[in-house]
Amino acid sequence: MGDPTSRRNQTRNRLRAQLRKKRESLADQFDFKIYIAFVFKEKKKKSALFEVAEVLPVMTNNYEENILKGVKDSSYSLESSLELLQKDVVQLHAPRYQSMRRDVIGCTQEMDFILWPRNDIEKIVCLLFSRWKGADHEPFRPVQAKFEFHHGDYEKQFLHAVGRKDKAGMVMNNPNQSVFLFLDRQHLQTPKTKATVFKLCSLCLYLPQDQLTCWGVGDIEDHLRPYMPD
Repeated sequence: MGDPTSRRNQTRNRLRAQLRKKRESLADQFDFKIYIAFVFKEKKKKSALFEVAEVLPVMTNNYEENILKGVKDSSYSLESSLELLQKDVVQLHAPRYQSMRRDVIGCTQEMDFILWPRNDIEKIVCLLFSRWKGADHEPFRPVQAKFEFHHGDYEKQFLHAVGRKDKAGMVMNNPNQSVFLFLDRQHLQTPKTKATVFKLCSLCLYLPQDQLTCWGVGDIEDHLRPYMPD
């Protein structure tokens, strides 16, 4: 049994968690669009650009179990994760997307992008746009937040994970914990070797609620132009 102060703090924390779950998120007042660009190291090669089919805003701590699992697997520290969970953060979940290539545009699919093993990607860039819900006559505006995940940062986490014998997928994040990748682990058997492959199956952006209305200039087309395929 803990001391009275400890029990009181635990009760208070449980009540706060229940209140957070019941409270309407500010994010519910917005419509969102997310675009994902896989930027290649070869500068002459156009980025692979996708539009998220549906952005699902969720309250902080819905992914607490997944984040703390990352701590257990030593993907990141307990201190940084607790700090993240205590923030008033919006989670923008993206499970499905469609390619922006003109020859396949409109074909929505579950996220299924091989990230490892491969060495041709420089970084993953996510571009976030929003507008007030119901303001259908207004254009989406760019949210001034940086969502990037560089190859060197996720490569280290893959190398750490590939040695583990469990068959489950994994969650990894970029250093500033604004992008979380949910990955499926698959084992491919060839006549001579057995290879482990990690595929991106879902993605989640973390944004402090006080940045929801920090809009920049320009429209979607302006910001997508550097990544647009031919």
